[in-house]
Formats: sequence, C-alpha cells, structure tokens
Amino acid sequence: MISWQLLPFNKLSTTLLYELIKLRVDVFIVEQTCPYPELDGKDTLPGVQHLLGINNDEIVAYARLLPAGTTFANVSIGRIATKKTARGNRLGHQLLAEAVQQCEILWPGQTIDIGAQEHLELFYQQHGFERISEMYLEDDIPHIDMRLNK
Repeated sequence: MISWQLLPFNKLSTTLLYELIKLRVDVFIVEQTCPYPELDGKDTLPGVQHLLGINNDEIVAYARLLPAGTTFANVSIGRIATKKTARGNRLGHQLLAEAVQQCEILWPGQTIDIGAQEHLELFYQQHGFERISEMYLEDDIPHIDMRLNK
C-alpha cells in the first residue's frame, strides 16, 4: 500500500532527500543513460512541493509540483518517476493522479503544463493532458509539451 506525502524542500529529512535524489538519478540518468543536470536549482524554490509515494519505508514514486512561473507560465509537474522494481501495477497512473489532485489542492483551477517524453504521450492523454507543442530534443530525448486545462 502506497502512502503519499507532500513536502516542501525544508521539510524533507536528509534521508528522504537522499532517497528522492537517488530515485531520480536511477531513472533519468542511469536507466535512460542520459547525463544531464539533475540538480537544477528548482527543488528549493518557494512553493515547490515534493510528492513522495512511500511503500515499506521506501520511496517508490516521486513527482515535483511547481507553481506557475517556475518551469512554465502555468503550474507544472516534473521529475515524474517510479522505482524500476515497483513498476507494472499502475503505480505511474496512481502517481500522476495524485500529483494532479495535489496541484488542484495547492493551486485550485489552474492549468497544468508538463514537458513529457514523447513516447509517453498516450499515458498522459489518459489523464486528460493534450499535446501543445511539436517534438523537441531535451538532453537528446524527444519531448513534447502537454497541458491539462482546468
């Protein structure tokens, strides 16, 4: 059973911070063999929230929720990741649904934008996101911008 925690940077314990960074590095740098600046300076900004999916005291899902004007003009969700060993049981869908719900609580009625890896377009469409850009390369990975209008 997954328990969800939503915390600003200054409420993350050193252990939780280490685990969430490890999950992000494992997924985005190691699995995708993509060296890129994982620590981009946004984690600590005012209003940024860290959504942790915890199972048996282990972070198995993560998303970063960002207020409007941080990454996009609108509210955004980024760094959406699930632990490799926890995949296959719709955890990604649970994570995205929880992230959208938390954005609605934090910023009611606001549009949500994401920069999605292009191969995940159908996944995000299942949650109401619509493509709003042409494909572009980010860190040599095809991406598209998508939007969920509220």
